Amino acid sequence: MPELDIRDKVRLLPDQPGIYQFLDAEGSVIYVGKAKSLIDRVGSYFAADLPNGKTAALVRHIADLRTIVVNTEFEALLLENTLIKQYQPRYNIQLRDDKSFPWIRIRNERFPRVEGMRNPEDDGAEYYGPFTSAKSMRTLLGLVHGLYQLRSCNFELSARNIEQGRFKRCLEYHIGNCKAPCEGLQDEAEYDANIDQVRQIVKGRVNGLVHLLKQRMQAHAERLEFEQAETLRKKIERLEKFHARSVVVNPDIGDLDVIGLARDNRTSYVSYLRVIDGAIVHGITIELKRRLEESDADVLQLAIAELRQRYHGTAPETIVPVDPGVKAPDTVFVVPQRGDKRKLLELCERNARYFMLDKQKQQALVDPEAATDRILEQLQQDLRLSELPRHIECFDNSNTQGTDPVSACVVFRDGRPSKKDYRHFNIRTVEGPDDFASMEEAVERRYSRMLTEARSLPQLIVIDGGKGQLSAAVKTLERLGLRGRVAVIGIAKKLEEIYFPDDPYPLHIDKRSSSLKLIQHMRNEAHRFGITHHRGKRNKRVVHSRLEEIPGIGPSTVKKLLERFGSVKGVETASMEELTGTIGAGKAAIVRNRLAGGGTP
Repeated sequence: MPELDIRDKVRLLPDQPGIYQFLDAEGSVIYVGKAKSLIDRVGSYFAADLPNGKTAALVRHIADLRTIVVNTEFEALLLENTLIKQYQPRYNIQLRDDKSFPWIRIRNERFPRVEGMRNPEDDGAEYYGPFTSAKSMRTLLGLVHGLYQLRSCNFELSARNIEQGRFKRCLEYHIGNCKAPCEGLQDEAEYDANIDQVRQIVKGRVNGLVHLLKQRMQAHAERLEFEQAETLRKKIERLEKFHARSVVVNPDIGDLDVIGLARDNRTSYVSYLRVIDGAIVHGITIELKRRLEESDADVLQLAIAELRQRYHGTAPETIVPVDPGVKAPDTVFVVPQRGDKRKLLELCERNARYFMLDKQKQQALVDPEAATDRILEQLQQDLRLSELPRHIECFDNSNTQGTDPVSACVVFRDGRPSKKDYRHFNIRTVEGPDDFASMEEAVERRYSRMLTEARSLPQLIVIDGGKGQLSAAVKTLERLGLRGRVAVIGIAKKLEEIYFPDDPYPLHIDKRSSSLKLIQHMRNEAHRFGITHHRGKRNKRVVHSRLEEIPGIGPSTVKKLLERFGSVKGVETASMEELTGTIGAGKAAIVRNRLAGGGTP
């Protein structure tokens, strides 16, 4: 029987939820996806117009497909996550988890030990976590061991071993850290009751435990058992102080899972917070490496499956930044707009963003070139450029009410200023304050010379100004035959809007974006370079005019005075003998008379 073509297989797929696996010619799984309807989702890959180049590259490598039908879309999501981790397909979002987070373990044994560890094992023990750092885990362990006298030894405390007296109490007993269950000085029921309370603490359910302990304290006090009541009072005080440090919203908000996102051009960062009774009890951030043009909803779906499987989330409500597009059987996804839940989401997103920035700083230290490429790739993506903008030039004009007009051009190569390539232009053909005409002259002089000298052109030109300055630059580029060969944008200072030629609507880039910061850096550098040259030119004109307009004092005399005294102020404060020694008695008398107010220069 002849083998079916891949498109024939697609047409035979069921209209049911499931997962699909694309295989290459060698039989390796190159992509795993989930679908609400297999026939609709898989069929979209073979449509005439694919959404982007990366998806088209995936389709070109598809030689076969496999599918698994499941009951619900959420089951498909969980299975997709499992298969991605199993096969590590080259075109899938890849979970980057190179850090082993700390957990608290309650061992599965008589008189269970409570301890910190990494990398949970399948040993029947109870694991609580993960914690963001070993410090936070140790803080909670310190609280637990400070409240309850739990054993730390590794003896096998079976009933038979204890009855036979095989163990002796150790130093931990004598310093008050253990009640020596190894010698039968503490019964199992009392120890297990303490472990039950420990479970409540590590789960974050401190309010209920405090309420229970207060009832017991009151009962001891009524029976005049003041020593036991005082012991409970101290425990309650420690628990309340610990809980107060963690409360971030209304304590009555209930149990929530919160998921926040941040992304750069390659990776998504997913921050996860577990909130119980208004307190953050666990928090973690993971990285997801994007391979195709996955949306935030796509990333969120995979993150939800991974986080709920790995950390056993049971909260009835999950706060998310966008609708993930799936339904889970045991939780409701909510996108809050205001209130305490919105504040929690903003906190979670801030954690993701800080994690991302920290990773980027680390990368910049370890691999500066890769960090630069990431910024330039983000700029290319934000501005929809056809090539990576390794060579960028930025123009800015400067004048004082139309006088001394200058224009500056700064050059950035690989995201950094190339100061040896900076140029300034004294505007020659423009009278009065005409920014548009000044921009035309500067752009024409810059690129006509580059064309004449056959020098390489930039991939991007940035014009400091709005639509008017941009239009003036574009007009010149058209005249030079460069329109379409070089990308050009304008940036308006007030709202940091990005304008494109012939597009009346500006682009607003995220204010925290590295690409916008690079554009702002270029704009500020062009302004600094231009204003410095403009001020020098203006000051030179002002200085020369005061001296040169004195009758009988020519340019050569002015030059001698400025070389000798440095400035007009220096000439004014010079003695008559110093002036005479520099330019002669006659001219010295004229200069002294005029600068002292003897006439109007």
